[in-house]
Amino acid sequence: MPSTALDVAGGQAAGWTQAQFGIAERGVSSPQETSSMMGAAACRTALERAGWDEGAFDVLIGGCGVMEQPIPSTSALVQGRLGLGASGIAAFDVNQTCLSFMTALDIAAMGLTSGRWKRALVFSADIATAGLDPANAKTRSIFGDGAAAVAIEAGDGPAGLLASRFATFGQHHALAQLRSGGTKLRVSEGYDALLAGSYFEMDAFGIFKAAAKALPGVINGALADAGMSRDDLACVICHQASAPGVEHVRRLFAPAEDRVVNIFATHGNQIAASIPTCLAHALESGAAKAGDRIMLLGTAAGISAGAMVVQL
Repeated sequence: MPSTALDVAGGQAAGWTQAQFGIAERGVSSPQETSSMMGAAACRTALERAGWDEGAFDVLIGGCGVMEQPIPSTSALVQGRLGLGASGIAAFDVNQTCLSFMTALDIAAMGLTSGRWKRALVFSADIATAGLDPANAKTRSIFGDGAAAVAIEAGDGPAGLLASRFATFGQHHALAQLRSGGTKLRVSEGYDALLAGSYFEMDAFGIFKAAAKALPGVINGALADAGMSRDDLACVICHQASAPGVEHVRRLFAPAEDRVVNIFATHGNQIAASIPTCLAHALESGAAKAGDRIMLLGTAAGISAGAMVVQL
């Protein structure tokens, strides 16, 4: 969906949305495209590129910011769409909103390192546009839909997870929330209450301020654990939270800010799918290649922050 379509929907002059929020276009799913459908498609692509046969992996981990439905897990739905519903392959979800992919990848790495699994398939699929308030110009403009997946396996070479740091500051939990869909708002409270709680709510300035404060600690901690400095990183794959958010990350890595991959203008904020989509773009464009040491970096509702140093 081009930003000009949002201009029309909001009764604004052509170019207003892009000028205000730095977004030119974003992916928007159709009603027939569910999170599990998108996730399964991404998983199939990852399996093909890895050269793995269908079902030739030990665990399927879903790292979605918002589940397709509260029960069962989105990973169980994706397993079924992959034609593996009778396989018995372990499948479960991990949720840390926008950091869900990174957290799922961290768990997968621990499972591979411990010898529990040899191969893991990790996916994120989010339909952010399903929960946008049409009356809120900022949220209806900056979020997009998407899915991405990675196939990873244990090996003896230098590639792998070198370090990870995560931190959560729950005092800021009310800065970004979606109140319906769980047990907080119940059917007995009525339709109007459920409808109001179904729209994503955020304090944009509050989130930016809290996230900016949390990022340096996880960046420095992950680099120290990996025995590296910023100069050792080939590129930085960051959550595409907003145009100002990505620009802040670029400033953190100045004077080599061009190492920070920026696809916000063409993708928007895809919640948990944002980081793996950005990683896929970096791999396909050549910004990241085999042997490079890169950083995955992001923030999430909570407020949480995370950084991972990975050698490709």
